[in-house]
Parts: sequence; structure tokens; C-alpha cells
Amino acid sequence: MPFVQSAPALGNQYSDDRVLRAYLERTLGTEALAAVQTQLERMGALAGGELYAQQLAERELEPQLVQWDAWGNRVDHIELTPLWLRAEELAAREGLVALPHEAPLGALSRVLQFALVYLFTPSTDVYACPLAMSDGAARTIAASGNRALIERALPHLVSRDPAQFWTSGQWMTEPIGGSDVGLAETEARFAPGEGWRLYGRKYFTSAIASQMALTLARPVDNPPGGKGLALFYLETRDAAGRPNGLSIDRLKDKLGTRKVPTAELTLDGVPAIPLAELGNGVRAISTVLNITRVWNAVSATSYMRRGLALARDYAGRRVAFGAPLAQKALHVDTLAGLQAEFEAAFQLTFFVVELLGRVEQGTAGEAQQALLRILTPVAKLTTGRQSVALLSEVLEAFGGAGYIEDTGLPMLLRDAQVFPIWEGTTNVLSLDALRAIAPSGLAPWRREIHAIVAEAREPQLLALSARVEGAADAAEAWLAANAGRDEAALEAGARRFALTLGRVTAAALLARQAQWSLDHRKDPAPRAAALRFGAAGVNLLQDFDPELARLLTDK
Repeated sequence: MPFVQSAPALGNQYSDDRVLRAYLERTLGTEALAAVQTQLERMGALAGGELYAQQLAERELEPQLVQWDAWGNRVDHIELTPLWLRAEELAAREGLVALPHEAPLGALSRVLQFALVYLFTPSTDVYACPLAMSDGAARTIAASGNRALIERALPHLVSRDPAQFWTSGQWMTEPIGGSDVGLAETEARFAPGEGWRLYGRKYFTSAIASQMALTLARPVDNPPGGKGLALFYLETRDAAGRPNGLSIDRLKDKLGTRKVPTAELTLDGVPAIPLAELGNGVRAISTVLNITRVWNAVSATSYMRRGLALARDYAGRRVAFGAPLAQKALHVDTLAGLQAEFEAAFQLTFFVVELLGRVEQGTAGEAQQALLRILTPVAKLTTGRQSVALLSEVLEAFGGAGYIEDTGLPMLLRDAQVFPIWEGTTNVLSLDALRAIAPSGLAPWRREIHAIVAEAREPQLLALSARVEGAADAAEAWLAANAGRDEAALEAGARRFALTLGRVTAAALLARQAQWSLDHRKDPAPRAAALRFGAAGVNLLQDFDPELARLLTDK
């Protein structure tokens, strides 16, 4: 019989995940973890079993836009893939949007929610996209004070009944651009007896099959810029199921996330309701952005975990030069470096999740609120870049099979490329981090880093903690040297600065988890991850002459 290489396989993605289980045991405690263990195991079984098998079987399916029915009526219907429809039902039943609003674990409810999302996301073709926007929309509407919308939309967004569950879009990007939303051209016009209507084009609207959306538009006669925009609520279909004053011009042909129906729209009199004031819309939508950035970091981390799970399983199956790859020192070393990066991303991401839960439940002080504002963009940009780099290495670990479409592996890398782009590119988020730091400086972050590494006692972890403290001091010094003095140098170094904040924070959190695991689980693996990540470097700050940068980029 000729040789046939066996494919990698997945087990229960909760039971097999040492990092997730140890983190939840430390964070939730044994009693709370026992109460939710069945739900986590159920989701882990689906993620590694039925959902993953269906995902591979539907690899070539994509959503389709049907603009006209057989009789010439414009319907703009989106035909979704079977897995997306199944993911919607599962997300509703498992409460993936509802959990932080139900708050069964108080401030730790976000940890449970995102642990489930982390298991769910890699096997459901990026269905996390509409869920993220729905989560942000639910929080924004709940805080708006708009009683009519709170009664109309919020029950749908947080429903566990699939027949009642709604998802939400978030429409910001227009042909003029997405990052500088203050340039938005969509107009909002008020007509007596009709209310507000929206007119314009939205150039990049993800998950267009959602029942509602939050969008920015400029009321006529409002000033230019972000302050002149207002945040509006709309429903995408009328009572008869027809497009509600909008047309879907086409679906985007994207590199990845191809199962997400992303569209270009024309708004021609869409009925809309202002969420609050008729201005300051960018500020009003910031809650949505901050929550979707956390979802982005969780999704990026979950994709890293999926790639490594497949690569490790394959390493035990693939024999080369007389032994499985899992016994080859170089292959083991390669995977170890990737595992350390993943564990760093995990600890950073879920620390931000914890902060989000505390702030929402009112248990966070001013320092932790400031820390959440700083670390939300930092975690998103750090994990987004880690995910792309790690998954590129994962594909390489499979050799030629990693480059072949019907293995399902290339999809991981294509989908991951969205994480550094969606909800703000690395550069945009680096500037957002600087803006978040401006009111209070780095003091809240610096105090938190010191408190975290103070928990380390094991000698090698103490040495790592000293390097972490040194890198944190260097970040503080760099900011002090440039803030308010050399704005060009500050902006030019913003990416290196933000990535340094992310890596320093991750290294500190790794050291804390490693000490806890030594104390409570007698597990040395987290220490190995902390030391390997620290050895890879956490301080990326190095000043470069801007004139040299111009020489390298000018034609």
C-alpha cells in the first residue's frame, strides 16, 4: 500500500487547552469554575468535533447576494452558509452576547463569555464578527438613555431564543476612508411626519445580514468633522422583509473572512433614529469600538491556539528522517517559540477582559478605568500582529500541505490577516494608545506592572521580573522624553512604543501565571512560556532618525 499522510485532528478544545484551564482556575476559583465547567466542555467538544468537521466540509461555500427575485423585484437577499446559520443559533443559546448583561458571575462574567467565544470562534467561520458588533451595540443602547430603543432593540440583542435573537452591524467606513471617520459624507435629513432619513454610501459594512445597525451620519447644517456627526439606529428590513431604504450594491471580494457577508451599500432614505444627541457621534460609537477591539484580540488569540493545536497533533503524525517531527529538536524548538507567543497573547487579552468586566460592573477604580483605556488598543494591535506572524509559521510547519487549500489550513492565515486591520490598523491604534495615555500618563500602567511582577518569587521568574521592570522604566522614559517636546518623534515611534507596552504587560502576566501554576498545579510549563517569551525581547523601543525614514520611503 502506498503511503498516505494522515490529517491533523482536534480533540475537545477546552479539555485539551492547558492554558485556558489553568487561567480559569486561577481567575474564577474552583467553585465558580465547577459551576460553568459543563458549558465550557460542551463548547470545547463542538469546536473540536462537529463544528470543525462542518467547517472543513463547507470550505468552498460563500455567502451569495441575490439582488432580484424571479419577478423583477429588488430583494437584496443574502444566502448564508449552513455553518453561519448554525453558529447564529448556537451563539444565542449559549449566551455569547447575553452573558455580560445577565452577569451570572458578576464582574467575572466577561471572563466566562470570552472563554466561550475563544472556543467558538475558530470553528465558526468568523461568526464572532456580528457577535462583536452586537455586543457593542447592546452596551451602547443600554447606556444611551433612549427608552424606546432600549425597549425595542436591546431584548433582541441579548436574547437566548434564536427566533428572537438579533445581530447588529456597525457602519462607519465610507469611500472617503475608514480611519478618519470625521470626513464621513452620509447625510441625515429630518422631515416632519417622517422623522430622520439617511442618504449616502457605506463602503465596508460587515455582516450585512444583521437585522439592525448603528451608523454615523451628519445632520444637515451640522459642522464638519467628528463633532458634527451623530450616531443613528436603523433596521435593515421593513415589516415585509424588504430592504429598508437601502440597496446592497455588491459583496466584497476579500482575501480572508470570506464567509462574512461584507457589502457596499447605498442609503436612499433609510429611516433612522438618533441614539442620543445630534452630534459627537464618534464619541458615542466609541463603546462599540472598544468592545469590538476586545473581541478582535480574543479572536486573534483563539486563531493562534487553533493553529498550534493542529500543528502539535500533526507533529506526532508526520514522520521525516526516521522519526516523528515531535521528536525533532528543531521542530520542537520552533513550536515552543510559537507557544510562548500564544500564551503571552492569551494572558494580555484576558487581562483586558477582566478589566472590561470590572469597569462595566462598577467595581473598578479610576486607575483601572484608565488602564482599560490604555490597554484596549494595545492588546488589539499586539495580538493582531502576533496572530499573523504565528499562523504563517504554523503553515510552514506543515510543509507543502500548509499551502494547499483543501487541507483547510490556508484559511487560518487569510482570516487572521483581518485582525491587524479590522477596528483600526496597528498605526491607528498606536496613536489611539497615545491619546488614551495623555490624561493620566503611564502611572496607572506602571503601578499595575509593578504589582503584577511582585507576585513572582521563583529565581528565574524574579530575573524575568527585573527585566520587565527595566523595560517598563524605559517605556516611561521614552514617553517623557518625547511627549510635548518632539511630536514628530512621538508619532514616528508610536508603534514601537505601543508594542513595547503590550509585550511588557504580557511578560508580567506570564510571570504571575507561572508562579501561580508552580504553587497550585506544580506545572512548570507556564514558567517555560514566560522565560521563552522574555528571551524573545519585550522592549522594542529604539529611536530612528526621521530623515532616514524619509530616505527609505521616498521614491
